[in-house]
Order: sequence, then structure tokens, then C-alpha cells
Amino acid sequence: MTVSATRKIQPLVDRFGRIHNSLRLSVTDRCNIRCFYCMPATDAHFMSRDWLLTFEELYRLVRILVQHAGVRDVRLTGGEPLVRKDFAKLVAMLSQIDGLEDLSLTTNGILLADQAVELRRAGLRRVNVSLDTLDEESFQRISRRSGVDKIVAGIDAAIEAGFESVKINTIAIRGITEPDVIGLVDFARERNVPLRFIEFMPLDTDKAWRSEKVLTGDMLLTMIQDHFGELTARDRPHPSQPAEDFQLPGGARIGIIRSVTAPFCGNCNRLRITADGSVRNCLFSKTETPLRELMRSGVSDETLLGEIRQCIAEKRSGHGIDDDGFMPPDRPMYAIGG
Repeated sequence: MTVSATRKIQPLVDRFGRIHNSLRLSVTDRCNIRCFYCMPATDAHFMSRDWLLTFEELYRLVRILVQHAGVRDVRLTGGEPLVRKDFAKLVAMLSQIDGLEDLSLTTNGILLADQAVELRRAGLRRVNVSLDTLDEESFQRISRRSGVDKIVAGIDAAIEAGFESVKINTIAIRGITEPDVIGLVDFARERNVPLRFIEFMPLDTDKAWRSEKVLTGDMLLTMIQDHFGELTARDRPHPSQPAEDFQLPGGARIGIIRSVTAPFCGNCNRLRITADGSVRNCLFSKTETPLRELMRSGVSDETLLGEIRQCIAEKRSGHGIDDDGFMPPDRPMYAIGG
């Protein structure tokens, strides 16, 4: 049974009036690196294969949300999405959903060089690649694996494949990122792709995050301006965009995402679905709404959508990182989806 075709789209609205039209959809919790801010060095506990939503189940949820709740863009996340078998098949399925305006991917880039052309042909429009350093030794310190050269090759392959947008994301960690800031900006500028620095958030499985480990947006801007000259602030195209955009002399672009020091929760438009089918209304939520077993028991689209609406309605005003009683989410980052 499906939601009535005659029913009008009713947006997902929380108790603060925020409309949620952007979905982060995790397709796996598995990953081919072990970044310390996301995963443990050893003994990562992965979901059993039968816990993962099938491609058909993922398609069903996206179709419901797009056609009956006004979701307009979907970003595929993990874990590392490209380790999921036949990932391009899922992209092709989702890209055919009527009403979906944008389909994008966040990846560590290690497998991207071999898949970029196929993914573009399947209908993927935009790619964000995580790159925290260009130095192999530093990369191994962060990820506990090797592979900077593969990430660079993946970025170049994505540019060559003709995606509408290729961006680079860098987690900004005090004591680690500083030596790489200028080199990363130069790297992105040479390729004419935007680079975004994201303040280090408390999502590490080792619970080692401390506020003093955050390389803040102000610190980053000072470093970049001292080297390149005055930056020009650019208007946000949408209030829900998390990044503050700046233009360097000569036209290159960088973004600063102040997820800790200047959170953008007031304009948040995102919901998340984990790879095992639970809806989360916030990255830092302590609760979630499981849908997998409901789907497999044969419930209607109306029932699923009702569960999702209730989850969104209960969303808090903000993530609360600065609150005295803040506790990080029970799920590790790789099991939530970036």
C-alpha cells in the first residue's frame, strides 16, 4: 500500500517550525579507513548484513519522503558508501525518483577514481571528498591507514567525470591541522574546487574530544588571511547552508563550518536515516525511530511516514554541545552517517 496519490505534500516540520527537506542517507557503517574522530583503531563493531536496508527499502523511504514530505535533496553517506557492493545501482535507482532535485555523495575518496565515471552516468550530481591532509605521515596518524595518493586521484577523477560540484571537506583539529591549512587551500585553488573546514565535533568513539582540541573558524580565517590576504565574505544562498563562504584574492573559495563555536541549529533542515533504518532528527540525538522491522512486517507508507513525522516533531532546538550536561550520541559516527 502506498500513500494516497491525491494527498498533497506535507513538509516535515518540528516544534520550532523548521522544515526538513534535506536527507542524509547512510548506506553502510563499514569503512576502509579508521579516522580517530569517527572510528576506533580496532574492534569496530559493524552491523550484520541482514540489518542493512536493502536497495529496495532505501528506495522506498526516499520515494515516500520526496513525493509526500517535500524532501528535495539526498546525500548518500556511510561509513564509506563506495564499499557497498553495486553502489552505482542504488544511485541509478534513486536518481529516477520523480521530484528529487539533487543526489550527492560524501566519500573518503579512496575508491572514487575507479567509480567516478560510472556514478556520474548513474545520475549522481555532486561529490564531497574528505581530505584532512596531503601529508602521508599525517594521514596515517589520523586514519590509521595509508592512501593520500588514492584520495587525490579520486578528486581528480571526479573533476574529470564532470560532476556538477566537487568539494573537499577537512576536519579542523587543533594540534594536527595547522601545518596543512595553507597546502590544502593551495591544492583546492589549483583545481578550482571549494574547500570547507569543519570544526572538530564530539563524535569520536574514544570519547577523547575536548573543546580545546577544536581548531576554530576564527583561528582558521586568521591563518588563511595572514598568508593569502583579505578574504571577501559571500552571501549564503540558503539560510540552512552550514558553511560561511569566503573568496580568496584571485577568486578561489573556502568555507568555514563552525559546528561547535557558532552552531547553525536554528536553520537546520536535515534528517538522517541510518544504514539499518533508524530515523534521527539530529546528528547528536540520544534517541531514534527504528523503521526496518516495521517495513519488513508489511506496514503501509502512511505508517512509516507517520513515524518519521513524529521523530522530526520531537527535535530539540540545538545539539547542546555547550550544555553542562552534554553527552555525545550512543552510536559512533560511522554508524550514524556523516
